[in-house]
Amino acid sequence: MTSRPVVLDCDPGHDDALALLLALARPELDLRAVTTVAGNAPLANTTRNALAVLTLAGRTDVPVAAGADRPLERPLRVAPEVHGESGLEGAELPQPAVQPLPIHATDLMARAVTEAERPVTLIAVGPLTNIALFLDRHAELAQRVDRICLMGGAIGEGNATASAEFNIWVDPEAAQRVFGSGLPITMIGLDVTHQALVTLDETDRFAALGNRSGPIFADLLRFFARFHQRRYGWDGAPIHDAVAVAHVLDLGLVKTAPYRVDVETAGELTSGRTVVDLHGIGGLPANAEVGLSIDRAAFVDLLVEAVGQFP
Repeated sequence: MTSRPVVLDCDPGHDDALALLLALARPELDLRAVTTVAGNAPLANTTRNALAVLTLAGRTDVPVAAGADRPLERPLRVAPEVHGESGLEGAELPQPAVQPLPIHATDLMARAVTEAERPVTLIAVGPLTNIALFLDRHAELAQRVDRICLMGGAIGEGNATASAEFNIWVDPEAAQRVFGSGLPITMIGLDVTHQALVTLDETDRFAALGNRSGPIFADLLRFFARFHQRRYGWDGAPIHDAVAVAHVLDLGLVKTAPYRVDVETAGELTSGRTVVDLHGIGGLPANAEVGLSIDRAAFVDLLVEAVGQFP
């Protein structure tokens, strides 16, 4: 089997951390680089968190570069009420054993895309600032991008506001540029990720793995679940970002359909909303595959198996 070369752009984040381990664990993927963006927490925190997860996994060979520390046109808004002040509260992670490369995330993306023997998939699970900047600064490399699979947006609900999902809400101008890029895009939004719940009982499966990583991720998931218990009354937490990685594995876990997606940047009540034209009312062609449903049990099994592969 030939592995698919991927770059993971992230803002860890509890669900980002699981997305990173899943990308490392699966033979279908060749993780060429990790890039970080400000989102769930400030950039210094998200970069440190990515490096700490790679250190825990024993994969400090994967290059990491920090990118945008703020959205394209707006002040940064973070989510300490969801992820804690550090962005990854709830367990003691190791100190990072390496430092990020002294280059911008977009330049590391460009290097990974240039050096890969086949077009690269960009998996974006934070605000889309880095992706928009990459497409602007390295437009000549767009033809070397196979597709962009992003976690963000929704058809029918929000979580940062009543109408907007967090990643798109943080930087809607960047999202607007990405959806308008003409590249193949898959949008893994809240409609599908809210189905991807790991219950508290299932969290115990991570704790029972018998390695160091399992109990750490169990504690992280229990912390992450507290917010979702308070807001939604759920017995667990949705692992949003790992769904984007799972979809790129092409295992058939996620069902999608093609729709036109545009991003609202100006609405007083709707800024950051992804407007999905379900019935072609606007007469514009589809520009994204949009996630609709997921095999939740198989997804949870996938996550447990991935965490079990590490020390």
